[in-house]
Amino acid sequence: MSYLFTSESVSEGHPDKVADQISDALIDYFLAYDPGSKVACETLVTTGQVVLAGEVKSKAYLDVQEIAREVIRKIGYTKSEYMFEANSCGVLSAIHEQSADINRGVDRKARQASFEARANAQGAGDQGMMFGYATNETDAYIPLPLMLAHRLLLELAKIRREHRQMTYLRPDAKSQVTIEYDDDRKPLRIDAIVLSTQHDDFIQPGRGPRAQEVADSKMIDRIREDILNILIPRVRRTLPPELRKLFRNDTKYHINPTGKFVIGGPHGDTGLTGRKIIVDTYGGSGAHGGGAFSGKDPSKVDRSGAYATRHIARNLVAAGVCDEVLVQVSYAIGIAKPCSIYVNTFGTSKVKLSDSAIARKIEKLFDMRPYAIEQRLKLRAPIYFETAAYGHMGRQPMTVTKVFNQGKENEKTVKVELFTWEKEDYVPAIRKAFGLSKASR
Repeated sequence: MSYLFTSESVSEGHPDKVADQISDALIDYFLAYDPGSKVACETLVTTGQVVLAGEVKSKAYLDVQEIAREVIRKIGYTKSEYMFEANSCGVLSAIHEQSADINRGVDRKARQASFEARANAQGAGDQGMMFGYATNETDAYIPLPLMLAHRLLLELAKIRREHRQMTYLRPDAKSQVTIEYDDDRKPLRIDAIVLSTQHDDFIQPGRGPRAQEVADSKMIDRIREDILNILIPRVRRTLPPELRKLFRNDTKYHINPTGKFVIGGPHGDTGLTGRKIIVDTYGGSGAHGGGAFSGKDPSKVDRSGAYATRHIARNLVAAGVCDEVLVQVSYAIGIAKPCSIYVNTFGTSKVKLSDSAIARKIEKLFDMRPYAIEQRLKLRAPIYFETAAYGHMGRQPMTVTKVFNQGKENEKTVKVELFTWEKEDYVPAIRKAFGLSKASR
């Protein structure tokens, strides 16, 4: 019997994502100027106001107000009518030095030269459990509903920035995709798409008792028509043929279902760092340990442990060990070695081993001590702003050059690798360890 599964996404202009991007921009700036920085930074955004709070241990001194404004400007909040605008919003910083008690357990002041000494000396930044998940239902090894929800908003943001069509678009938006699956968990069709986008008040009312209602209705009709005739075809063109077929005549579309959406962004809702952790990961599939990513340097295992388990999961599926897998790791604060590593292949394993036996092999292949994760995935680099919208998982690994404080006396250029946890670099080692000749998808 078929069943339905739903995932959602939010745009870079959603207030919670504005907060995430500011927090991760601060992480990048600190790491660009001092790779040894320890940072935990939270951001709150509301009407005309940004509040920064958190703990930092760094040799770098930053103009945090200007960094926040730069992010807001890049997102697109550049008009006073948004009631949240890059140049005029207030920015209050309550960032202070990191607790010496926490730092002592993480760092231990050990500066031994050898890898082993450093790996054993650097304890986990906190207790907790982290999960990585992968499925072969998409080429990016993330669930299809989430991939489509992200893709809709990425394309909508492109249209907004091109400013040739749908010129009324504003930065805030949300999407939701429901997929019908068969008994074998194969996608049959897209059952429903929900999309709400902020927009200008682009049709002004005439005269009469129902003038505003008529104007609002015309706006919604226009937005619906443009979503169906401009956005959806553009998204479909980015997809492989087998996924294009999932858009059917019976697919239901709910476009701005509550009516007009002029008041949005931080003026419409207060935004906080770390409130979109399911959007950031797997859209409700797999599991989540509960810890947010944005605003945390890689010594915080909420972030590095989640990236490392995703790296394991993607490589296991890409190598053909299984079609779907959930990997869990857990830590005690100040202790380098994980408390546990768990694997669940949901009965899709292609090897004659129990899930516990697979976990034992994984433990030998992947060093999960925090320092080892940082080194393997090159996490002590300014790579985090790009993760803060449209998901941390399923992204394309790439090498880019980033410029910080461009045009200023302290300008710094850094070449970095983004989304290293999405690389399939362990596939040969996994195939060898499991006796596989090639991947099975």
